[in-house]
Amino acid sequence: MTFIADIFTVKREGKANTRRIEVRLLVISALFLFVNFFAMTIIHSDTRITEWIHLIVWIISAIIGSTLLERYLPGRDPLLFPITMFLSGWGLILIDRLAPAFAERQTIWLAISVSAMLLVAITPHILRWLRQFRYVLLLLGILLLLGTILLGTNPSGFVNAPQLWLGFGSIFFQPSEALKIILVAFLASYLAEQYPAIRTGMIDGQGWHISMSPRVLGPIILMWGICVLILVWQRDLGTAILFFTIFMLLLYVASGSNLVPISGALLIIAAGLVAYKAFPVVRLRMDIWINPWPEADGRAFQIVQSLLAFAAGGPFGQGVGQGSPTYIPVVHSDFVFSALAEEWGLLGIITVIACIGILVARGLQIAVQQERRSFLSLLAVGLTLLIATQSFLIMAGVLKLVPLTGVTLPYLSYGGSSLLASFVIIGLLLRLSALEY
Repeated sequence: MTFIADIFTVKREGKANTRRIEVRLLVISALFLFVNFFAMTIIHSDTRITEWIHLIVWIISAIIGSTLLERYLPGRDPLLFPITMFLSGWGLILIDRLAPAFAERQTIWLAISVSAMLLVAITPHILRWLRQFRYVLLLLGILLLLGTILLGTNPSGFVNAPQLWLGFGSIFFQPSEALKIILVAFLASYLAEQYPAIRTGMIDGQGWHISMSPRVLGPIILMWGICVLILVWQRDLGTAILFFTIFMLLLYVASGSNLVPISGALLIIAAGLVAYKAFPVVRLRMDIWINPWPEADGRAFQIVQSLLAFAAGGPFGQGVGQGSPTYIPVVHSDFVFSALAEEWGLLGIITVIACIGILVARGLQIAVQQERRSFLSLLAVGLTLLIATQSFLIMAGVLKLVPLTGVTLPYLSYGGSSLLASFVIIGLLLRLSALEY
């Protein structure tokens, strides 16, 4: 009970318990991973040592990460790094179980991602650079987007699959993962600069009107155009919805206008209706969302198997390596949450949701602490909402609560670009959490 109390009182006690809390959480995570990797070793009929390589890399990353953070950011939030490492370690277990051929790549990406997180977190002027060079970063992001449209490929090799990757030899990455961080930084900087103009347009404090000057309308039109490009040329419904949702939420936080979320919801619905008529991939996802059962052995096979996996999991799951989640196509990527539900059950689902919820809560707490610095506050809100919105879209999607969007579950799904971007987000939040307020 003392340890639990330490977690929730760390802010009130200054930061004295930061190191102790972080180390204890990392030790608990390491024990969890050890037990599960040991179970995986027993389950496999052929003796494999790859599980232990994954665990060793994770432990080295955790030790180096915690040591450097303690040296350079002693005032950081103590929960962000250990929870992120716990989820990413759990992701290694899942990927090694579901697609062993990809587990080695994910382990390499984990080491790269932790290194990138540390670089971002301990760079003294990183936040100032994000604000100062926002237009350069935006131009770079747009060039990446155009490059994907013109030169994009798909590592799977399928002819009709979305071309969302850029490749160099055998290395592929998704520019949209970098673009989402760039856009959040740009919007946070721009909205912070235009904060007085946005707020001045409000009438009688009711929040039903915001200034419609070109300086305010500019980023709205730009963001809408980027989302349309992604939706039309890349057929990437998930990324388009994610970008536009984050933008509307950030604009709402900056303006306080009730009109923003209402108009945003209407625009998303309108875009969805147009996309349903224009794009077969969107029509397919809407049809199988409304009623997948008539095509359970055809177009809706993936979502039906996902629902069966949740049902098979029960309260405590089948046990690691004991379920049959591999019946779900691409389970190690888009549907990793379904595999987790089958083998860890409701207990595993609640644990993952709680961990993501804590990350979101701590991120919003950081935003509140920096409320006097509008750019830093908006940046913390935007980065936190990226994790929250992306997690919600995929977890609700595989449960058929919303249409499937094809985004990855942060830290758990296979994907080097996604893992790298998610760790960079944590690096920025760690930097923000260590600033005085």
